[in-house]
Amino acid sequence: MPVVLIHGVPDTTEVWDSLRGELSRKDVLALKLPGFDDVVPPGFTCTKEEYVNFIAERLEELDSPADLVGHDWGCLLTARVASTRPELVRSWAAGDGPLDACYDWHPLAKIWQTPGEGERWMEEVKPSELVKPLTEEGLLLEVARRTAERLDRRMKATILNLYRSAKEVGSEWQPELRNIRSPGLVFWGARDKACPVQFSETLAADTRAIQTVILDAGHWSIVERSKELAAALEEFWSNLS
Repeated sequence: MPVVLIHGVPDTTEVWDSLRGELSRKDVLALKLPGFDDVVPPGFTCTKEEYVNFIAERLEELDSPADLVGHDWGCLLTARVASTRPELVRSWAAGDGPLDACYDWHPLAKIWQTPGEGERWMEEVKPSELVKPLTEEGLLLEVARRTAERLDRRMKATILNLYRSAKEVGSEWQPELRNIRSPGLVFWGARDKACPVQFSETLAADTRAIQTVILDAGHWSIVERSKELAAALEEFWSNLS
């Protein structure tokens, strides 16, 4: 029963390095998502539904149900997979990604969701302009720099398609969270500006999560408080058997 890590936007699998270094488990796989740190398959248009199907297909290749962990967009995708393909998930842990019809998208997401405006933002943005806001939300400086530098044309197009497919993701996916039957843990950064911490309560209630962990962190709680989160995850997993 491996651990499968699902990153968010605009991340790659590197965002999990701090957490992986704190885990004693060695059966940990950080999943490469198309358009971020992997190629985009022919016909793959980077919508939220396609990412759910992609993750489910990777889980089908494993020998046993997985322990999913998702952050940011990975939180939404983790919850969706757990609710639609419960046979593939032994447990799940997710955070810093509201899946709530009442969530008002953060300002940058609204820009990305707007045709024309999103393209202009992507065309004009410079990597150096992204480093400060990324570090202010909890990314380590070197990780923030590499994250900003990886925002190439492929990733820019991927992000625009993903966000435009998800304008109503809360109203579309939230009702089916009741179908989750595997045990869950919700984690969240208490100082998350883009995804306020109160949405952790809704996610925990909707999914009947058995544990909630609030970390003294911004949005990238998985980096800023990797040691504390790793300890919470390992305690959570140890109680499943």
